[in-house]
Amino acid sequence: MLSFQFLLTAFVVVVAPGTGVIYTLALGLGQGRRAALWAALGCTFGIVPHLAAAALGLAAILHTSALLFNVVKFAGVAYLLYLAWGSLRSDGALAISSTRSAEAGCRIARRGALINILNPKLSIFFLALLPPFLSGNPATATVEMAMMGAVFMGMTFGVFVLYGVFAAAARQWILGSERVMAWLSRSFAAIFAALAGRLALERA
Repeated sequence: MLSFQFLLTAFVVVVAPGTGVIYTLALGLGQGRRAALWAALGCTFGIVPHLAAAALGLAAILHTSALLFNVVKFAGVAYLLYLAWGSLRSDGALAISSTRSAEAGCRIARRGALINILNPKLSIFFLALLPPFLSGNPATATVEMAMMGAVFMGMTFGVFVLYGVFAAAARQWILGSERVMAWLSRSFAAIFAALAGRLALERA
């Protein structure tokens, strides 16, 4: 059974702005509602490997293997820096511009998925988050974790869509100001760079 405590905890975690939220906001402001929806979808599916790792116990292996953890971590750091660079370039993937053409949805979703896939802390996070809410019956533990994971993903997609729709609605107010668009692009670049720095300091 899904407890109220789990639902509340999951909601608080999902609502808190993180890398996926920043990415979705950037796409909503830069390319509109459709791009934001694809970003939300990609970020949501990027959770799947971490949920599976937590359910299968692989997250514990990642936690105890410093080499494996660091390989995934620094791949994530490099990817976040790449996104920061993409925010600064006028033709970059996350640049906010009135002349920006819409990208293919699958490309947007793939970037969003990679943001979460390359964050090793997510597997360890789910390993810590889900077990306390299990019923204690070993026979149903896998099913219960799958159910909680599905609910978490549903919440993630719903909340990210709301963030994206909000950003897309604000898009029309910023397209008329080159100064605002340039400021936002630099701000997103700085945020992604800061997130990369924080991830680089994480330890298993």
